[in-house]
Amino acid sequence: MSEFFPVFVFLCISTLLSLLILGLSFVFSVQKPDPEKLSAYECGFDPFGDARERFQVQFYLVAILFIIFDLEITYLFPWAVVLKDIHFFGFLTIVLFLLVLTLGFFYEWRKGALTW
Repeated sequence: MSEFFPVFVFLCISTLLSLLILGLSFVFSVQKPDPEKLSAYECGFDPFGDARERFQVQFYLVAILFIIFDLEITYLFPWAVVLKDIHFFGFLTIVLFLLVLTLGFFYEWRKGALTW
């Protein structure tokens, strides 16, 4: 378990930092609620249309890309912890993993999935 101690320290520091930033923003922000801010939508106008409206496919593709790259970071933390022990084979494995993800990203970009 000692090899995961840096990851645990990172999680503790990031949690404390985010709570500190959230608390400071709550303490120092000017809060003047009015009926517009307290309404269901803060965009400044009354809602229109049906809530069950169909979205374009690009919204889903961007969400899938976000999940893919979020999972990529999740795999990079344990890999970074054991990099000294897995030597060159482990390095090549993660390079191949990142290459496949990068190729998938460029494929989506080239197909126009990220253009609106």
